[in-house]
Amino acid sequence: KRQHDVFWGIENTPSIRRHAAALLKGCRDANVSNFSHSAGRSIKTCRALVYANHGDPSKVLQLKNVDLPAIGENDVLIKLLAAPINPSDINMIQGTYAILPDLPSIGGNEGVGTVIETGKKVKSLKVGDWVIPRDAGLGTWRTEAVFAEEDVISVPNDIPLLSAATLGVNPCTAFRMLVDFEDLMPGDSIIQNAANSGVGQAVIQIAASRGINTINVVRDRPEFGQLCERLKAIGATHVIKEEALRRPEIKEVFKSCPKPKLALNGVGGKSATELLRHLQTGGSMVTYGGMSRQPVTVPVSALIFKDVKVRGFWVTQWKRDHASGKIVSARPDYLKIKSKI
Repeated sequence: KRQHDVFWGIENTPSIRRHAAALLKGCRDANVSNFSHSAGRSIKTCRALVYANHGDPSKVLQLKNVDLPAIGENDVLIKLLAAPINPSDINMIQGTYAILPDLPSIGGNEGVGTVIETGKKVKSLKVGDWVIPRDAGLGTWRTEAVFAEEDVISVPNDIPLLSAATLGVNPCTAFRMLVDFEDLMPGDSIIQNAANSGVGQAVIQIAASRGINTINVVRDRPEFGQLCERLKAIGATHVIKEEALRRPEIKEVFKSCPKPKLALNGVGGKSATELLRHLQTGGSMVTYGGMSRQPVTVPVSALIFKDVKVRGFWVTQWKRDHASGKIVSARPDYLKIKSKI
């Protein structure tokens, strides 16, 4: 997608695209100038994608003018620059996600915006700073917003726009899963399904920067060869089809790299079971998604004879568990990752 697009993603139905296009036009047409708390307010409403009931996003989302609240002493006025459409955003609108905001609500949990006004007591942010949400539920599918200073985190404004807009969920999920569950060293291997997803591509790049081999599983498709080349270009060691996990040729993969210590599962169902079969004894499988909507089935032999560990990860919970820690503007390794393919 082009860098100035506001919305992109997996669940981009025609209806959502029409709403997003109208919102994008509103964002481009808005007559907004940078000003601090000493200047007068020039924005009183914003355009937003609002839903009053849970259901099919293409039916319940409405593009509306929404009143902006007054900027308090500890608030900042943000102009949203870009916001993705993630599966969790869709699930939240459908009413099937683990956390649900009060209705009516504005869609979107992730994105990047620029500060255009600050409250009198705001210390950590200034006009022109780029910020991302600290937690889910703020509602980023809008042109402008008033957020509390503590609800956003500053990020460098010299990184690609799409990278900044997608920084808070997928790269963070990838980084924590690579760090928190197994002690991975250069030369070790991991295996993952959904390797062409946002998380998958972040895993590939972070692992490659640390000298860790990645065995990347994707569904078969007509353009498999092109996808394989693109994933290898960002650091993938091996790219294989789902079917290959169940075939003898998978043994060829392990001639050039050791069996994986860690498996990352974003699919569930049979795909997750096959990942487990290839883990080292004592290895871990971490589930962060279930795109197949099928349960994870663990073979008894994997538990008894290989002593594998089966874990789950939710980045929203991780952020809440570590909310008391001081978060500062920084440039960690995962800021270097490229935008989604």
